[in-house]
Amino acid sequence: MNQTSQEKQSLTEHIIELRNRLLRCLVAVLVIFAGLFSFSNQLYLYISEPLRAHLPESSTMIATDVASPFLTPFKLTMVLSLFIAMPFILYQIWAFVAPGLYQREKKIVLPLFFSSVALFYGGMAFAYYVVFPLVFMFFTSVGPEGVAVMTDIRSYLDFVLKLFFAFGISFEIPIGVVILSWMGVVEPDKLAQKRPYVFVLCFVLGMLLTPPDILSQILLALPMWLLFEVGIFFGKLIRPSSTETNSPQS
Repeated sequence: MNQTSQEKQSLTEHIIELRNRLLRCLVAVLVIFAGLFSFSNQLYLYISEPLRAHLPESSTMIATDVASPFLTPFKLTMVLSLFIAMPFILYQIWAFVAPGLYQREKKIVLPLFFSSVALFYGGMAFAYYVVFPLVFMFFTSVGPEGVAVMTDIRSYLDFVLKLFFAFGISFEIPIGVVILSWMGVVEPDKLAQKRPYVFVLCFVLGMLLTPPDILSQILLALPMWLLFEVGIFFGKLIRPSSTETNSPQS
């Protein structure tokens, strides 16, 4: 067998392995969805609690579309299934790329894997338990007099999912800083010198990733800046020394 045939066979094996791992991820999401679907209405009530807790006694949430009472909890359950399956999905990605990594790279990838999952969930938890109560208390208290606050269930879900993604991804900032520092792409000391620019950038991203209110922008921008500082701290600990950078990897 010549080298070209071996390369084709190797490529085919990688494609088959990738397909199998993607199928496992899909099955994991569907299994979780099947287990949660019967609780979809209860899950929506739990997600909507931060808003309902601040609605006036005479107000309630409403469904403006005929299919919203079914489709909205269905969508929430599907997205929640994806969130719950995320550790398994990330593990499948790790298992696929691990054979091509050096031993030194494997030692850092696993801690980063667990840290990224924990930070993503931490970002969503921060949004639900800290940001949502403050934001919805603000929204429901500043409405014009005589205007009843009755939020559509679909609009509310789109709103909170956007914030979940924004905070979950933003909380990955330390991981990005650590990876770039470990690869030698950036130096933590030089990043630290750019704090004023990063501070402004955090507020710009907070403006782009959150709804157009100053409160949610601040509640996203400040944690992003603090997480950037955390990333610099760990980046200094993990960056390769000059001897490691110059020496070949075995």
